[in-house]
Amino acid sequence: MVHTGACIANLLGQGGSRKYRLTCNWLRYFKNDRDRRDLITCGAAAGVAAAFRAPVGGVLFALEEAASWWRSALLWRAFFTTAVVAVVLRSLIEFCRSGKCGLFGQGGLIMFDLSSTVATYSTPDLIAIIILGIIGGIFGGLFNYLLDKILRVYSIINERGAPFKILLTMTISVITSMCSYGLPWLAACTPCPVDSVEQCPTIGRSGNFKSFQCPPGHYNDLASLFFNTNDDAIRNLFSNGTESEFHMSTLFIFFTAVYCLGLVTYGIAVPSGLFIPVILAGATYGRIVGTLLGSISDLDPGLFALLGAASFLGGTMRMTVSVCVILLELTNDLAMLPLVMLVLLISKTIADNFNKGVYDQIVVMKGLPYMEAHAEPYMRHLVAGDVVSGPLITFSGVEKVGNIVHALKLTGHNGFPVVDEPPLTEAPELVGLVTRSHLLVLLKGKMFLNDQVKTSGSFVFRRFGAFDFAKAGSGKGLKIQDLDFTDEEMEMYVDLHPVTNTSPYTVVETMSLAKAAILFRALGLRHLLVVPKTPDRPPIVGILTRHDFVEEHIHGLFPNLNPHRFHSTSMGG
Repeated sequence: MVHTGACIANLLGQGGSRKYRLTCNWLRYFKNDRDRRDLITCGAAAGVAAAFRAPVGGVLFALEEAASWWRSALLWRAFFTTAVVAVVLRSLIEFCRSGKCGLFGQGGLIMFDLSSTVATYSTPDLIAIIILGIIGGIFGGLFNYLLDKILRVYSIINERGAPFKILLTMTISVITSMCSYGLPWLAACTPCPVDSVEQCPTIGRSGNFKSFQCPPGHYNDLASLFFNTNDDAIRNLFSNGTESEFHMSTLFIFFTAVYCLGLVTYGIAVPSGLFIPVILAGATYGRIVGTLLGSISDLDPGLFALLGAASFLGGTMRMTVSVCVILLELTNDLAMLPLVMLVLLISKTIADNFNKGVYDQIVVMKGLPYMEAHAEPYMRHLVAGDVVSGPLITFSGVEKVGNIVHALKLTGHNGFPVVDEPPLTEAPELVGLVTRSHLLVLLKGKMFLNDQVKTSGSFVFRRFGAFDFAKAGSGKGLKIQDLDFTDEEMEMYVDLHPVTNTSPYTVVETMSLAKAAILFRALGLRHLLVVPKTPDRPPIVGILTRHDFVEEHIHGLFPNLNPHRFHSTSMGG
């Protein structure tokens, strides 16, 4: 749902789809980097809000996981988005209550309502909860470690083409089916509880007591977990007043199966996520711990299942605030808030000692240049000028068309510094930064000059409108290969001044790399110009982009610099 929400937002952000004639003129206002990024963040928030019926949780998820930088305008935009989601959801749930939606639309806005349980807890309960948090951290760290190894194997298989992808998916499907159908045979039949509120054994598709090959008046507790939808299985585990409903052996088998199936299913060509398998596995071992520690704790095993789900989410995702609020909105159990907070913080702290969060690991594995909110300690020992990668390609304020075409074909750079040199100025001076997309629009317009002379801005804007320079949709932008020039045109000149950003962010070459990294991320930049400290040199040293702050790049430049050596001496330098 998060992915779907982000995809819809991205589609709207690039002006809709011309192919399917889904375009609107007003969508062109999103055709810039910042607004499109905001829109995708709101899309991700809408996905969480819809999946868990958690509007506030959606906003916090976007803040904690999706957005790389945050501002107050984005907060109310995301809040407005999730409010609309909640209203639409509510009206659809009301419509589906009339039975017009078949098997869809069962359940209300609160998915796993636990508000009927009155939780009072004492010191022994807190000890049990701390143990649960520690277990969650260990299981979460182990889960991320194993997932990392499995995904590396899967990426090798998936790279071999579609037939291997399909074969892998089919194999995992068969294994899942065998586990789901085969394992319930290991469980013994249990007589139906006398005081059961629900019908036992269950008739229909969902319920707490599945008969599965048992005689009348009996149910199979393992089948009650496996032969339900994941939502109903979580409801069964969270349900209170059901201390004796599940055997210990059943819970152990189910936990092992869900933990392992969750590991092998993520990363195959199936639209499946991690949230629900993690909640299921966490709720199962939460119930196990709750049953084992029943002698020292008075809390219901159903509440332990909720805390177990929280501890495993904290251990794998490493999210705290958003998971806490999502669980609160899922269960409507405000009394459990302090305990959920405690469990999340303990499990996250424990798991952080082993490895990074699951999403961070996948970002690293995909090789995406994601920047952390903080600068790494070793960056304090370097300056901005140390990591600038060359050679630097600059353009003159009025540049020959052939030089620009040649540079765009040879490099994949997105930004180029513009430097005015004699005869345009007395001494070389930095004018600013021009982007690849703007250069391509300018070249396509073919407003070329015969001589190297500076023109007025109105000369360019008579030919172009503001929206000609808007950011194109993914895969739709102009490419240098699409443009053709005659030999005469290649010898002509083009004035870059009207399309140059004359106030780019700059740093001095002696600035600490740690400070430059924080500045780069906090302002959401793509390019940071590095200028010399002394005046008698060329006016620009180089450009910093995201890739220049990545650990692999820095390690390539300084093989002797051990990134982990400085973690202990983080105050040094």
